[in-house]
Amino acid sequence: MIPDFNQVGQAQQQSWQPEQNVPAVVFNNVNKNYGRIYALSGINLAISGGVTGVLGLNGAGKSTLFNILIGKIKPTSGDVRLFGTNPWKNPSPYSKVGFVPEHEKMHDWMTAFDFLVTFARIHGMTRAEAEIEANRVLEFVNLADVAHKEIGKFSKGMRQRVKIAHALVNDPQLIILDEPLQGCDPLARTTIMNVIRELGRMGRTVLVSSHILHEIERITEQIVLLHKGQILAIGNMHAIREKLDSVPHKISIGCPNPKSLAKDVIQLDGVYGVTLPNKDSLEIHTHHFGLIHDQLPSVIVNGKHVVHTIDNPDDDLESVIGYLTGGF
Repeated sequence: MIPDFNQVGQAQQQSWQPEQNVPAVVFNNVNKNYGRIYALSGINLAISGGVTGVLGLNGAGKSTLFNILIGKIKPTSGDVRLFGTNPWKNPSPYSKVGFVPEHEKMHDWMTAFDFLVTFARIHGMTRAEAEIEANRVLEFVNLADVAHKEIGKFSKGMRQRVKIAHALVNDPQLIILDEPLQGCDPLARTTIMNVIRELGRMGRTVLVSSHILHEIERITEQIVLLHKGQILAIGNMHAIREKLDSVPHKISIGCPNPKSLAKDVIQLDGVYGVTLPNKDSLEIHTHHFGLIHDQLPSVIVNGKHVVHTIDNPDDDLESVIGYLTGGF
């Protein structure tokens, strides 16, 4: 059972409150450069509510964007607003921000409970309030049963959940997670994804960075795609997929009789070629990725073909960026 996360201690009722009906995050022509190197260039962005995936290859500018949001670095130029307020003139908005960094040394000798109580106290809570909040967030991230176990004995996935819990003790309205799934096993990834989705359903604004496309697609359809410090695409993942329909794609099918399947597949209007990489697979070449995937099930069933796997070998983030930039 997920606790009522909106019940917070009195110490968390900050005197400063966000402006109503304004985006949680606004970037207006934001630039960040180090000499001649531009980490971010001309970023215009407005985000409010739900989960937004921030995608990009290493060096795309994801961490720079996050570091500006949490006040770690200041933009070279442009305007940043958190909940309608300029945080460089009034730091109060940071009281409503929770941050989970990609890399962070933790206090391995402490229990998860003591670790969270300590940070709750830093946020101004009494000991009693801090203990209530620590128990609440540990239950929220499904770690209540190991609350009094030392963090140093936790798995990678459990440690990531402790970091998320730590970012939630101040009841933030904006939660920023930098590569929260990196290094986790499949079960841990699923658990963390469920926590992220739940935060979005609660109306919190959640920014999640990743360089893995299918991970973000499992959490949200709303994305910001960064490339070389600029926004390459923004909005609904389906809309971006539609843009990709005009570029060449490969669909790989594992089957015991690829020649027989090839005869039927080549008849489809959207297919401009097929190849047989080996005796157990077929590769379809198409400009109409979505259309072919819609037609494949009926072709397979009507032709009574046996198919073991269907894969999209060029459907990773690097390929998507290449398509959108004309690099492929």
